[in-house]
Amino acid sequence: MILDELTGLARSAGNLAGDWLSPSLRLGVTGLARSGKTVFIAALVHNLIAGGRLPFFRPAVQGRIIRAFLEPQPDDNVPRFPYEDHLAKLTGSPPEWPESTRRISQLRLTLEYEPTTLLRRQFGSSTLHIDIVDYPGEWLLDLPLLKLSYEDWSAEALALSRTSERQAFAQEWHEFLASCDPAADEDETLAMRGAELFAAYLRRCRMEKHLVSTLSPGRMLMPGDLEGSPALTFMPLDLQGRTQGGRGSLHVMMARRFEAYKAHVVKPFFRDHFARLERQIVLVDVLGALNGGQAALADLDRALQAILTCFRPGPNSWLSSILGKKIGRILFAATKADHIHHTSHDRLEAILQRLVQKAIDRALFAGADVQSVAMAAVRATREVEARQPQGGPLACIAGTPLPGEALNGQRFDGREEVALFPGDLPDLSKERGETSLGRLNGTDLAFLRFRPPAPQAEGFGAPAVLPHIRLDRGMQFLFGDKLE
Repeated sequence: MILDELTGLARSAGNLAGDWLSPSLRLGVTGLARSGKTVFIAALVHNLIAGGRLPFFRPAVQGRIIRAFLEPQPDDNVPRFPYEDHLAKLTGSPPEWPESTRRISQLRLTLEYEPTTLLRRQFGSSTLHIDIVDYPGEWLLDLPLLKLSYEDWSAEALALSRTSERQAFAQEWHEFLASCDPAADEDETLAMRGAELFAAYLRRCRMEKHLVSTLSPGRMLMPGDLEGSPALTFMPLDLQGRTQGGRGSLHVMMARRFEAYKAHVVKPFFRDHFARLERQIVLVDVLGALNGGQAALADLDRALQAILTCFRPGPNSWLSSILGKKIGRILFAATKADHIHHTSHDRLEAILQRLVQKAIDRALFAGADVQSVAMAAVRATREVEARQPQGGPLACIAGTPLPGEALNGQRFDGREEVALFPGDLPDLSKERGETSLGRLNGTDLAFLRFRPPAPQAEGFGAPAVLPHIRLDRGMQFLFGDKLE
């Protein structure tokens, strides 16, 4: 035991020395359903390596970035983020969107730059390693499970599944659940069938475009090598007013496996990965929630509250034994800003900021620097002006819809560009005080999924890069200060 402690101290001292000579920053990238994590990472790395247009990223504007390149990642037990494969899809002919995040992965991006201070310039150029850790947002939302008993979790999960927007997706599982007696003898076949139906309900919720976030346990959606293990073979039981049973009962079996899930799946992820993060970006599909109505907005509000509770525990909280290093900066990014006209970008940013502030207040969150930005890591549209028969010009966007996309009864084949008016977002700058979720409900928006654009050359002799909206602002907040 003493030897282990001495080894740990030596390792810590070595890490400190390494950080002084060649500092590194661990950047977490996560997001809620369909938020664009993979595209964000690919676009961020591509724009830095290829020298994209980044007018709000000060080190680039000042000409201090000497070069950006990829190096082997520090953690050998984490899969590498397949940057080259994703970039090949985005820049192919025709370009395609890469597959979504399904597991944790990592990529090391190294920036060589000129420092701003005279003293540091005497030692030549400086280097910063940015270790990008990509993980599914559903895993993050598992953290609140650690403070819940199985009985409390069952009650919460059942109540959520019985809401009007989810009940239809849970019907088959509900019918099966009605035949389950918590006091009956434990039954492996019954447990496997119940877990399968419960996971199918979660997957249907995730596929529904207007249900944004709160889908837990996250590993039931992406089991990986845990598929079929007892730690994932459980489900909530309806315990209200029923005999719960003792040792050897179905109830005790489910509770035991729920605790195993927390011990062997949730805690290791946060101990080995999440607790080591220093900066974090959370990607959020605010436009999808607005288009989804009151239920989707309420779901997003719950998720943001849970996420902020994860990031900064208070003193002596139930997270203290798990989380070590505190995250100093958190950026919430409202993605798909290219789906609306630039005149609505500030409005989208204000809506996200209002939702985040609401979650901050509820979660009693304090300490880290939190900002919000409207962003499109890869811009798939351009702006056009349409003439109305009566009235002035109409600000529209134009792009090539993906094959099979439909709007107002028209289905698109993926070859022709179309222009549409996406709708107007409410202007929160004209309002004072808290904006209720109901105030944002009913926003009339029209969305299509578009093909990725062809990369654009930045100038004579410069490599083609992927266009973006405010990606550089995100870079500046997340790690611009580390390049001074």
